Amino acid sequence: MGLKFFNTLSRSVQEFAPLDGKKVGMYCCGPTVYDYAHIGNWRTFVFGDLVRRYLEFRGYDVRHVMNITDVEDKIIRKLNGMRGIPEILPPGVSSQPVQIADETVTVSKTKNLTLQGYTRPYEEAFFKDLQSLGCLKPHSIPRATEHISEIISIIEKLMARGIAYQANDGSVYFSIEKYRGCGCNYGQLLKLNFEEMRAGERVASDEYEKESLADFALWKKRVPDDGEVFWPSPWGEGRPGWHIECSAMSMKVLGESFDLHLGGEDLKFPHHEDEIAQSEGATGKPFVKYWLHGAHLLVEGKKMSKSLGNFFTLRDLAGKGFNGREVRFALLQAHYRETFNFTLDGLTGARTSLARIDECIGKLRELSVHSNADAEQEVNKQFTEALDSDLNIAAAWATVFDWVRETNKRIADNSLKANDAASALAAWEKINLVLGIGAATEAEAPAEIVALLEARQAARKAKDFKRSDEIRDELKAKGWIVEDSPKGPKLKKI
Repeated sequence: MGLKFFNTLSRSVQEFAPLDGKKVGMYCCGPTVYDYAHIGNWRTFVFGDLVRRYLEFRGYDVRHVMNITDVEDKIIRKLNGMRGIPEILPPGVSSQPVQIADETVTVSKTKNLTLQGYTRPYEEAFFKDLQSLGCLKPHSIPRATEHISEIISIIEKLMARGIAYQANDGSVYFSIEKYRGCGCNYGQLLKLNFEEMRAGERVASDEYEKESLADFALWKKRVPDDGEVFWPSPWGEGRPGWHIECSAMSMKVLGESFDLHLGGEDLKFPHHEDEIAQSEGATGKPFVKYWLHGAHLLVEGKKMSKSLGNFFTLRDLAGKGFNGREVRFALLQAHYRETFNFTLDGLTGARTSLARIDECIGKLRELSVHSNADAEQEVNKQFTEALDSDLNIAAAWATVFDWVRETNKRIADNSLKANDAASALAAWEKINLVLGIGAATEAEAPAEIVALLEARQAARKAKDFKRSDEIRDELKAKGWIVEDSPKGPKLKKI
């Protein structure tokens, strides 16, 4: 059996066959940098990272592209807020230097604030978060504002084919009617009921109602609220619509047709459907072969909302004592097409599960010192079979924890020899290339804790076990436990 994905385009599970043998072009919708990414966004980005890692694990040569949307309606609204309308600062941004993603940046509330001055701190914060979650950095990271000429070129082709038009308001729109009149299919990613949808409307907004069958803006004529955010074009000063940005950036890097396009299921319509229409309308070629969409995320059983207090960024979760590794583990528990309920209890469970893995791997490292061996085959085989089936991550984790339990059993009964331990460790390292959970970071014990450990060892040597137990309890109260091993005692942060 080969690798199979559920392709939204065909509404079926299909065997993965790239357009160019083992080379894979993969585009993931990236962040709109007007605020910090929240946990719902991160589910999609971690899902994209899993796809890339697994493709590379299976021997594919992946070109991973993730865009940066750095001009869009929400950004303009936020930028206007920074210029004094309304009198509200974006989260984490003030008129004083602020600490964002371990780097000090200064963003002032001023009428002279530039688009780049507003968006770059959030962009930098996004990539720090991406690293914290163990995600691989994309090979190409195009920004919308750096692809204006490519955007204009696509619009010119659409106008030349009669699929786009300049309206009385000066903006350029994509005509759904003209596109369908050319024999093209609008509604490839989901079935649209054209009789029930409101037709004939024209929508300048980047986001519009799902039930609206609307001609959408490709180029927006400059208006007073845009301030200095505009570019020259054959149709006058203005800025691009959101949908056309992704078409221009993806095709610039990956070509007019490529293999994979990923995103959250909320982007199917209108964003991804409009991407297909404008791209295929301009080139006359199939745009993307496989579309993969991740399902929604609930938080504590409800839709995420700031008013409900269940709206979390990575910074919020760090403030509650959780790290990126634990968040990644939690986000990788459910199949990407299943709605997932993200909870703080789930994060605590992630910490416990990671500790089980870390303890097992730590023992394997001790046993396999100075030994080398090829990776154990059976666990890798079962792991691969699970993920080959449309990334069945639940089955993959089941394989991992069955393996951990069996490995611990063999360690306990002394039946795991050094070469076997080395083989098991090599198998885990291959699996971890896909899961991306890395290894536990050893906490460095403060001097006072080390001194207590030494005092405990002195008490044990003097056979003063009462004092030894008292020190052990004192260490535990301070958040440390002592693990006795053949190589001596080890401190472990609770």
